[in-house]
Amino acid sequence: MNLLKALGTIGSFTLASRILGIIRDVLVARVFGAGMATDAFFVAFKLPNLLRRLFAEGAFSQAFVPILGEYKNRRGHEETKLLVDHVTTLLAIILFIVTLIGVIAAPILVYISAPGFAVTPAKFDLTVQLLRISSPYIFFISLVAVASGILNTYNKFWVPAFTPILLNVCFIGAALWLAPYFEPPIMALAWAVFIAGFVQLAFQLPFLKKIGMLPTLRPNLKDAGVWRIIKQMGPAVFGVSISQISLIINTIFASFLVAGSVSWLYYADRLMEFPSGVLGAAIATILLPSLSKHHSDGHLVEYSKLLDWGLRLTFMLTLPAALALGMIAVPLLATFFQHGAFTAHDVLMTRNALVGYSVGLIGILSVKVLAPGFYARQDIRTPVKTGIITLLATQAMNLLFIGWLQHAGLALAIGLGSCLNSAILFYLLRKRDIYQPEPGWGKFLAKLGAAMLVLGLTLWFGMGSEQSWLTSGGWIRIWRLTGLVVMGMTVYFAVLWLLGFRLKDFSRRGA
Repeated sequence: MNLLKALGTIGSFTLASRILGIIRDVLVARVFGAGMATDAFFVAFKLPNLLRRLFAEGAFSQAFVPILGEYKNRRGHEETKLLVDHVTTLLAIILFIVTLIGVIAAPILVYISAPGFAVTPAKFDLTVQLLRISSPYIFFISLVAVASGILNTYNKFWVPAFTPILLNVCFIGAALWLAPYFEPPIMALAWAVFIAGFVQLAFQLPFLKKIGMLPTLRPNLKDAGVWRIIKQMGPAVFGVSISQISLIINTIFASFLVAGSVSWLYYADRLMEFPSGVLGAAIATILLPSLSKHHSDGHLVEYSKLLDWGLRLTFMLTLPAALALGMIAVPLLATFFQHGAFTAHDVLMTRNALVGYSVGLIGILSVKVLAPGFYARQDIRTPVKTGIITLLATQAMNLLFIGWLQHAGLALAIGLGSCLNSAILFYLLRKRDIYQPEPGWGKFLAKLGAAMLVLGLTLWFGMGSEQSWLTSGGWIRIWRLTGLVVMGMTVYFAVLWLLGFRLKDFSRRGA
């Protein structure tokens, strides 16, 4: 399996999903703006969406995929199928109970996640209603995570990569056609979440059947493999998904700030997730099965080389993305979101948060490479410890920054916390001789620095004044932004090519 080709496949589908996600957010901003209703929905959706991130991109995948890979490589089809059946059955029972709790205890959950809403009863009650409708998403999307883990282990990467597109399609349909039939209209988005969970799960089932891994409900609490996964899942939440936990805590802080703060953080996070999802989720998805195979086979040198490959790709693609997000935040936000109820003031407030997030983008994406370096070895304790340290440091920075930077301080704290997390993981991988950097990192970083300098100058002179973006028409913004992005990408990769970078140099075979 060519890892670069697999990365391109996953990245392409993820890019399509992110583009649809931007379209969805443009429509939501245009139809609903940034105010009480959107604050209520984003809080209500954040709770089930957190579980999506923890399961699909974090704790479950990191605990399940290495053990599933071990069964597949060493124990054969029948034992692997039994493990899938037992895990799915137990998880379905747990998820059903969790979903019921989400529906029944919605007022308590809203109060915990956004206590500031309690002072506005209408806002609080609306959030509770939205959460009750969207809670079943927890059940569906967590089972989607099981299916995705199985399909990725069998190198069917494109199916899980395509699946999130269906969520955005449901959102877009609800915003365009369902909203006028609901009162308040924001309720349509909650029903879109419910429908999307069902559709995404239904889409993956035929592909599981094709590889002979369609789960059968067979409860067995004595399965040793199941308990190995369960024991690793809890701690893995801290090790991999610390930034998502910080986002929930940030919502608590933001609920006490001025109206719109939750929405400004949401829209900034959505843009920041564009590079994070396209590269971060893709590279983590293809790394974990191959790392698990190398560890299982005792190929320690190849294990280290694979981590090095992942880090170099991450630096090469993430650093320019972080620079661009920070420098052209206003052009991006004005073009995508400054329509209808989303004002120029909302653009500037969201810009402040996006700049804070961009500081930590390299840390967020580096964790996607470094954490699998531990999880593929079934080492849960190390990421747990670094996760707890990072969480505490992030909340300390929240308290330090929120007074004078408001919502932007919350975004900056998450960014800096992610950098701290990745730095600790990198140090421990090196200290334990799990990862040995390949030669040439100094020259590699110097060449990236030169390309970044040229990119920064190109964006600075090409962007013009921020005010011009706030006052110009929609189509003018679109053409200007398209030209700016294309010019920036062309200049950056042209400089790298002139400095000796070639695509074939990053080609690599997986395990």
